[in-house]
Amino acid sequence: MSFLFPPLHLGRLEIPFPVIQAALSGYSDAPMRNIARRFGAKFTLCEVLLDQFVIAVSKRKSRLYFAKFDEHPVGAQLMGSQPEQFVRAAERLIKEGFDLIDLNFACPVKKVLGRGRGGYLLSDPRAALNIVETVRRNLPDSIPLTIKLRKGFDDSPASREKFFDILDGSVELGVCGVTVHGRTVQQGYEGTSDWEFIREVKRRLCEQGRSEVAVIGSGDLFTPEICLQRFKESGTDGLALARGTIGNPWLFREVAALLQGLPKPEPPTLYEQRDVLAEHFRLAVELYGECRAATTMRAFGVKYSLLHPEAEKVRQAFVEVKTASDWYRVLEMYVPQ
Repeated sequence: MSFLFPPLHLGRLEIPFPVIQAALSGYSDAPMRNIARRFGAKFTLCEVLLDQFVIAVSKRKSRLYFAKFDEHPVGAQLMGSQPEQFVRAAERLIKEGFDLIDLNFACPVKKVLGRGRGGYLLSDPRAALNIVETVRRNLPDSIPLTIKLRKGFDDSPASREKFFDILDGSVELGVCGVTVHGRTVQQGYEGTSDWEFIREVKRRLCEQGRSEVAVIGSGDLFTPEICLQRFKESGTDGLALARGTIGNPWLFREVAALLQGLPKPEPPTLYEQRDVLAEHFRLAVELYGECRAATTMRAFGVKYSLLHPEAEKVRQAFVEVKTASDWYRVLEMYVPQ
């Protein structure tokens, strides 16, 4: 494949298709990542992991969260508040086979902020940079370290200054990439993502002679046309597809076509949708067992239903799924064989 944009470089990793599967809490588990790869994603991130959980989870249960179906390269996104715990968690994840560590300084969930984690750290550059410095110093040189940021805690000038303190300091400490979501922490998912700000971040690093540090843009990437437009306008090194890929892994295939200068593929037929739903569920059963897979996949089914001509009817059917038998019954209704 030959893309209109160069490969994405994250330290030693070269990713030929510079559009990645973002970390999605509650979604980007191994089955979802596996499906994303089948449609063109060359790099994926697992759902955000709390450092304390990674340290404490038993070896037996760890496969549910760390299983990778032999996928490489794959990154692990960590969230927490104490540098030493970040290090211990990162060391375990590296032993589990993850190729990159990503630090989450972006999550806007209130209970996360209340514990000094995620997006809270955008309000405390000293604490954020202490985490970056401690993790980078203790990681093997071969393991890339990246960070996930929002454009600030809020829209105030002081918050903007803190953002750039964290960005500049992290680059000096050795991060090789930064994903920027163009909303503030206080915005959550309200309003629109500010891609002009993301463009400013990349321009700033280039002006500082740090163009080798990858900037990955995030926010409101729901169609291949918008993805191509954002890529061209922002000058970023990559895009992180997030909510737009839940129930729509075909987005990767569509973006890949446009980035090769090819026509957008036709939407998936009902039979294609059914095959992907069945395979996604099979992978979930393989990892979790039938009982847990049925409840885990319910939210995915709701999202997949949006592509169906009878979307509301199918959505409601997935909402009511409680068992594996329920899931198979909905599939039969979705597109009978």
